[in-house]
Amino acid sequence: MSDWDDGIIADFRANDGTITAGPMAGWRLALLTTTGAKSGEKRTSPTAYFDDGDRRLVIASKGGAPEHPAWYHNLLAHPEVHVEVATDHGVDEYDAIATPLPPPERDEKFTELSAIAPGFADYQRKTDRIIPVVAITRR
Repeated sequence: MSDWDDGIIADFRANDGTITAGPMAGWRLALLTTTGAKSGEKRTSPTAYFDDGDRRLVIASKGGAPEHPAWYHNLLAHPEVHVEVATDHGVDEYDAIATPLPPPERDEKFTELSAIAPGFADYQRKTDRIIPVVAITRR
């Protein structure tokens, strides 16, 4: 995990899910804990999320890098994840199943979410890979 992620995770946990400092201050983030694809170790990553009915969606953008983020590779190997997300009543923690959306639904949701958060469309333009959208469904 990077020092950047460590700082965001610490801020999230110290402030009931509110990011109070840095360029992500005020963002709605979830902490997504996956199991390492090779190591089997638990790894926590902060990620933006979007509510979508009874599930949440996260986008594996990695800022438009040419490769997917490590957390995405981890959930492909081990789709059981743990989620921490801020609510009006504090942090909600739960176990979930992470499922990449299939192409037609992925395209629809990516377009919809990019209209809300245009940075994701910018990330897609920066890379040749198709940036995945992942559904997080409470178990």
